[in-house]
Amino acid sequence: MAGKKRKNDREEALTENKAPKKKKKKNRNRELWIITYVFIACMLAVIGNEIYFVYAKSETAVNNSYNPRQELLASKNIRGQILSADGETLAQTVRGEDGNEERLYPYGSLFSHVVGYSTRGKTGVEYLGNMALLNSNAAFGEKIQNEITSQKNIGDNVITTLNVEVQRAAYEALGVYDGAIIVTEPSTGRIIAMVSKPDFDPNEIADIWDDLVADESSSVLLNRATQGLYPPGSTFKMITALAYYRQNGGDTSGYHYQCNGSFTNNGHRINCYHGSSHGSLDFQKSFEKSCNSSFANIGLSLQLEGLEDTCEDLLFNRKLNLPIVSSQGSYVLGTDAGDYDIMQTVIGQGKTQITPLQLNMITGAIANDGIAMKPYLIDRIENYNGSTVKKYEPEKYATLMTNEEAAFLTGLMEGVVENGTATRLRGLSYTAAGKTGSAEYSENKSDSHAWFTGFAPVENPQVCVTIIVEGAGSGGEYAVPIAKRVFDAYFSR
Repeated sequence: MAGKKRKNDREEALTENKAPKKKKKKNRNRELWIITYVFIACMLAVIGNEIYFVYAKSETAVNNSYNPRQELLASKNIRGQILSADGETLAQTVRGEDGNEERLYPYGSLFSHVVGYSTRGKTGVEYLGNMALLNSNAAFGEKIQNEITSQKNIGDNVITTLNVEVQRAAYEALGVYDGAIIVTEPSTGRIIAMVSKPDFDPNEIADIWDDLVADESSSVLLNRATQGLYPPGSTFKMITALAYYRQNGGDTSGYHYQCNGSFTNNGHRINCYHGSSHGSLDFQKSFEKSCNSSFANIGLSLQLEGLEDTCEDLLFNRKLNLPIVSSQGSYVLGTDAGDYDIMQTVIGQGKTQITPLQLNMITGAIANDGIAMKPYLIDRIENYNGSTVKKYEPEKYATLMTNEEAAFLTGLMEGVVENGTATRLRGLSYTAAGKTGSAEYSENKSDSHAWFTGFAPVENPQVCVTIIVEGAGSGGEYAVPIAKRVFDAYFSR
């Protein structure tokens, strides 16, 4: 009996000794699983980051001037050509008798900003298409043969959306003035022409670079079409009109104003351009005549929160999500602003700033039933034999307004051409709609930039044109004739 008891005691002791070991083993297994899960999560994060880099950020990294991969690709491939939509060579690399390669731009300053340059960094299409231009999709057998014979492969070509004749018309129409012109297809976002002045000859960029960098006041390299910030002047009345339309339930029929050339409120005075007295005006006539007095009156009736919302809908105070380098338009009127600041802002003065690109996108949305398309410059990539490597398709950027709101603004802008400040576009082989602007930019009230933005034909918009002529004066007198030459060039292609 005693022996049996001793046996039971030993078994209980063994059981007690084994229990902690089993628990300790379970804890160790749980720790191993936790480490395994953490390791797997880290590996998945690394893989995800690599995939994101390859598909989203690889081009940005390759285009970085500090990336040695560019030199490696350049040592193996001759940089490809940049071509216009109509097949003209805009940039090419040639090899001299000494074997050195040189980048040439046959059209010189005509495409200086939009095509850009590939020396001292890269800009324009030279930057946007850099990865394609550095790579070669020549036949595999040909690349093997070139490797054996130590020959370079011929790089891929970038086919742009640009048209030479429209570009030339815009460039020549701007003449000696500084400013910018951008021409697009509102239904696709294709950029047909882009001009910025002052300009430069990209063939000479290496020679003039030091002088340009040394001159801190120089803005020659600035692409004014995408980076130039200007007061919008009376083109902002499109936005004021849209805000009024929204806040009045789409009904502007009850509006009336008697213009005697100026508007005064709480001791603050707004004058019409050159003090013009427009007489009895409804909303449509106020827009057609671009009456500052009437629009100052309209502005004071607006809810500022609603005006701010409308501006944000139309891309103010936000960075444009585009591969094209661009500046951000700004609307800074607070909801507690005083009457004078309100009156200045609603006629496009004050502190509001906009780029020609943003204004063109707004105008394009009006022409395209409220939808702004993403502006783009590259149509496709081809190898040097003409086989398509990659095709770029039109892409929606954002819905800026409803179809009804776009139709309302189209009606106002059509009236500007038929009865208002842009009558030089009336009675042509095509119909047009637009808005002029004269934007003051200094203490001298007579100093103003000339604006025009519009599209044609009204019934089926095919082209959208936005123009800024620095220091020229009235938009109707200076920008509209330029627009006519650009429209004419487009429709005579």
